[in-house]
Amino acid sequence: MPETRSATALDPGRVLDYCRNRWETDLLAELSAFIEARAISPAYDAAWEATGQLDAVADRAAQWIRAQGLAGAEVDVLREPGRTPLVLVDVPGTAPDTESGTVLFYGHLDKQPAGEGWSAGRDPWIPHFDGTRLYGRGGADDGYALYAAVAAIQAVDEQHAPRPRCVGIFETSEESGSPDLPFWLSRLESRIADVDLVVCLDSGAGDYDRLWLVTSLRGHCGGRLDVQVLDHGAHSGDAGGVVPSSFRIGRSLLDRLESSATGEVRLGAAWCPIPDERIRQARTAAGVLGPAVAARFDWSGSTVPTTADGAEQLLNRAWRPSLAVTGADGLPAIADAGNVLRPSTSLKLSLRLPPQVDSRAALRALKALLENDPPYGARVTFTPDTVVADGWSAPPLEPWLERTLDRASRGYFDGAGLAMLGQGGTIPLMGMLSGLFPDAQFLACGVQGPGAGAHGPDESLHLPYTQRLTASIAMVLAATRHE
Repeated sequence: MPETRSATALDPGRVLDYCRNRWETDLLAELSAFIEARAISPAYDAAWEATGQLDAVADRAAQWIRAQGLAGAEVDVLREPGRTPLVLVDVPGTAPDTESGTVLFYGHLDKQPAGEGWSAGRDPWIPHFDGTRLYGRGGADDGYALYAAVAAIQAVDEQHAPRPRCVGIFETSEESGSPDLPFWLSRLESRIADVDLVVCLDSGAGDYDRLWLVTSLRGHCGGRLDVQVLDHGAHSGDAGGVVPSSFRIGRSLLDRLESSATGEVRLGAAWCPIPDERIRQARTAAGVLGPAVAARFDWSGSTVPTTADGAEQLLNRAWRPSLAVTGADGLPAIADAGNVLRPSTSLKLSLRLPPQVDSRAALRALKALLENDPPYGARVTFTPDTVVADGWSAPPLEPWLERTLDRASRGYFDGAGLAMLGQGGTIPLMGMLSGLFPDAQFLACGVQGPGAGAHGPDESLHLPYTQRLTASIAMVLAATRHE
């Protein structure tokens, strides 16, 4: 696409009015119906094919898109035995020339499990709208994406303004690491053809006061660490001091990986240099957000962040590795815990990786670090997860796109300019699409800002931000065309 573009064919105020009205009427109702569907991702629902929930949300989404009257649109639900379904929509461009380019939208329809800790009066499967936020599992992460993409297209068409061809892919296994996405992309590569702009709606925002562009995403690898010292448990009074504790051995193995004092990851293969541009962006974002960088979390008691420096907090979560122990076996509930020296301890490890780290190489190094030369000769096994994901760092923004985004932010957010930040989450698709479309521009954004609670209790979608984000995307669509 050429460098000279504008969105002057659109009336920005009319775009926002249209998007607000759509969200306050049918889109909010459709998203509420989506929240009610228990479309849990395959990693957490082994019987997903039998329960049929993923198929049901895919079919409903496709049916809704077909009912929108998008001229010439092709809408399909792609299925293969053993593969999670994928919704594909292909809407022809309306620009007068045939070289108007292609915009590829991405989102997903599968969800995390319900989880615990939801506030009184809120339920993961019962949508609740309080006038600002719509609560329920999967609304912000990111069932809204499909509706926002279609509404943005319609906002442009409603004013009869030219726009590019728009293709949407909405998968149903993202929360499981997108294991089926490479298969579907290989099938669709020729059908999608060349892409000029990728719009990923499965990310976050630093606050709700301006438009946020996500510039990078971390990768991920992990697995199960098993430490066994006995074939059967033994009386702790008899065995204590003779038999080494499997928990202590596990703790010492984790110390190989992570400093228990600082949290710094000690695995060299998990690190990469931080580009100067990303450091500058983190400092700028920290200046905009101030204490809100850390205040978005529900801190308990007098707990404080790992560092008080906001820029370092942003760099830690976006460009440095971090370890989380997300589960354990072999530890009985406290109420059931007797005086037994347990025979084994198992820990589930999740290692977030900087954007430019090779996740498979890091996983191999992690396995060797944990298994080699185990303390006391204990039986130590690390079983890697079958799904790993590389991170992603966006290519430099072309001037037309940065100008359009900044104008949209200033126009729809009371004069606040565009802001940028790296995110700590993982979206496997972004790396895949960067490889498939190396010359494309990337717009990664989303509604997962403060209080959104994605993956946790009280997940919610901030409606005013969603409306303004939808309008901003419409302005980009009107700008991504030849003139």
